[in-house]
Amino acid sequence: MTSVRTPVAAVRVPARSAGGELRAIKIVWQRELIRFADDRMRLVTSLVQPFAFLFILGSGLSSLTSASTGGVDLRTFMYPGILAMSVLFTAIFSAASIVWDREFGFLREMLVAPVRRSSIIIGKCLGGTTVAALQGVLVVAIAGLVGVPYTPTLIITVLGLQALLAFTLTAFGLMIAVRITQLQAFMAVTQLFVMPLFFICGAIFPVSGLPGWLAVLNRIDPLTYAVDPMRHAVFEHLDVNEVARRALDAGVTWGGWRVPALLEAAIVLAIGLVMLGVAVVEFNRTE
Repeated sequence: MTSVRTPVAAVRVPARSAGGELRAIKIVWQRELIRFADDRMRLVTSLVQPFAFLFILGSGLSSLTSASTGGVDLRTFMYPGILAMSVLFTAIFSAASIVWDREFGFLREMLVAPVRRSSIIIGKCLGGTTVAALQGVLVVAIAGLVGVPYTPTLIITVLGLQALLAFTLTAFGLMIAVRITQLQAFMAVTQLFVMPLFFICGAIFPVSGLPGWLAVLNRIDPLTYAVDPMRHAVFEHLDVNEVARRALDAGVTWGGWRVPALLEAAIVLAIGLVMLGVAVVEFNRTE
C-alpha cells in the first residue's frame, strides 16, 4: 500500500529591506495615533494639570508677585513652562504603551515580525512624539488668554520646540519602559522623575539668581533647554520694559555666557537621540 504525502505549503519569510522597515515604523506610528484618537478621556485629563497650573496657580500668585515681575502677568511668564508641561506627561506616558503591550502579550506578536526591533522602538517614539505635539497645539491656541500675541513666527517657533521636546521626552520614557514588565512599576518610576524635572527647569521661576545648588540642578535638567528658548521667543514678542526683561528672561548662562537658543535646541535633540539609542540597545536585549 503506497502512502500519499500531503503537500506542505511553503512558508516564505520576506527578506528585510529598507522599505519593509519603513512600513513597520509607519504601522507602529499609526497604531499609536489610533489608540490616542480612541481614548478621548486621556486627552481631557492630560490637559487638566497644565490648565490648573496656568489659570489657578498663576492667577492665585499674581497678586503676590506683581511687584517683582515689572508689571508682567505671572501667567504670561509661566506660559512657556506650561507649554512644556503640556507635552511632558503625554510624551512620557505614551511610552507606557510598550509596557502595556508586553504585559498583555501583544508585544510578543510584534517581535516575531520579520523587522528589526529598532523599527518598533522608532515607530513608538514617533507616535508618542506626534501625539504629544498635537496635544501641545491646544495649549498654544490659548496664548491670547494670557497676553501672548498670535504672531506666526512665535507660533512656528513654539510648535517646533514643543515637537523637539516631545521627541526627547518620549525617548526618555521608552528608555525606562523597555526593561519594565508591569505598568504600575513604570508609573512609579516615571513619577519619580517627572515632577522634579518640571519644577527644576524654571517653568515657574526665573533661572537667574538661583542658589548655587539649585542653579547646578537647573543646568543639568534637559527641560531647562526647552523652556528657556520658548520663554525667550515669547518675550521677544512682548512689549515689556528692560528691567522686567532682564529679571524674567535672563536666559540660561554657562559661566556668565548666555547659551543661544539654537544651541539649547541642539542640546535637547542630542539628548533625545542618545536616549533613543539606549532604548534601542536595551530593547534588543529583552527576551
